[in-house]
Amino acid sequence: MFTGIIETLGEVVRMEREQENLHLHIKSTISSALKVDQSVAHNGVCLTVVAIEEDVYKVTAIKETIDKTNIGGFALHDLVNLERGMKLGDRLDGHLVQGHVDQTGVCTSVKDQGGSTVFTFSYAAENGNVTIEKGSITINGVSLTVFNSTVTEFSVAIIPYTMENTMFKNMVVGSVVNLEFDVIGKYVARLTQQ
Repeated sequence: MFTGIIETLGEVVRMEREQENLHLHIKSTISSALKVDQSVAHNGVCLTVVAIEEDVYKVTAIKETIDKTNIGGFALHDLVNLERGMKLGDRLDGHLVQGHVDQTGVCTSVKDQGGSTVFTFSYAAENGNVTIEKGSITINGVSLTVFNSTVTEFSVAIIPYTMENTMFKNMVVGSVVNLEFDVIGKYVARLTQQ
C-alpha cells in the first residue's frame, strides 16, 4: 500500500528483455535503503525489488504490467517517480494507493495558471473507471485532487514543489500516464452496478 507522495526520482540506467519480461535497473537515492523482496511504486506501478548493487536496484515487469501501463514505453535515462510502501502507523499524507494501475491516460493540455500548472487528461470510458469532482486520482504514482471531472476527462493542478520533484516537470501534451482511480470509488461503482 502506498500514499501517492513521491519520495524521489529514479533514472532508468539499464533495460533487459527476457522472454515477455522487462528487467529495469533504476538508479536512485533510496537504492541503498531498499532490500530484496521490497515493493516500490514506479510511476504508480508496484514492482518487487529483485536485486541491489550499490545505488542501482533491479525490478521485473511481466507482460500484464507492460500491456496495461506506460512501463513498456520507458527508455534509457527516463525519470521515474518512486515511492516505497507506507509503514503502518505513519501519516497518510496522500490517499490509499494500491500500486495497481487501472489503465493509462493521455495528457491533453498543460496550462500555466500563474503559480500552478493545470494538466488535463483523457482516458477510455469503456473500462468503467470514474473520477469525481474533488476526489482522488493517482497519476504516475502521484496522489492528486480531481477537478473538471467528466466521463472521459479530468484536470489536476500541480504546485511548483510537485512540479520540480516529480516527473511532471517533463510531461507534455501527448504523454501517456498510468492512472489508478480511487480504491473507495472503485468499490462504490462496483456495488452500484450490481
